[in-house]
Amino acid sequence: MSDLILASKSPRRQELISKITDSFEVIVSDADEILPEGISPDDAPVYLASVKARAVAAQHKGRVVIGADTVVVLDGRILGKPKNAEDAFSMLRSLSGKIHTVITGCCITDGERELCFSEHTKVEFYPLTDDEIRRYIATREPMDKAGAYGIQGEGALFVKGIEGDYFNVMGLPVAKLYRKIGEFEKG
Repeated sequence: MSDLILASKSPRRQELISKITDSFEVIVSDADEILPEGISPDDAPVYLASVKARAVAAQHKGRVVIGADTVVVLDGRILGKPKNAEDAFSMLRSLSGKIHTVITGCCITDGERELCFSEHTKVEFYPLTDDEIRRYIATREPMDKAGAYGIQGEGALFVKGIEGDYFNVMGLPVAKLYRKIGEFEKG
């Protein structure tokens, strides 16, 4: 693996990319992360990942940049990061006892070539009580996470099962990304 740039401030993504390579630098994108009107939930994370990756690649010609974005989709609706505790409560209440999809979009670019893809993982939650949700929100863990939970933290207590890539739910589909970086480097 060549020296990569990860266009993400997420500590989880930084931890996960280190499973692929120790040779990476973190440069956070300053691009506007605004979705175009009418974009589908399936396309949204790839779009945002490409916006981030392109912005960083434009400043670092010839370097391989990886952008990523994760969304939680329930009933065709994107659940982003909660705006406040009430929003987090509403999201977690809506996920209670249901199956949702976590989609991570990734974009690999050197400013000239680009390889983008997404990974989907289904997650099923146990039914949650209001007290469980409030206790979890009090930890502050859900406040910076799509869908208002982190599967790698105390949010794991809500997960009945998953179908697909666990690391994708954390924010980076490690095995698929590893293979796609290999494809990209071969040209």
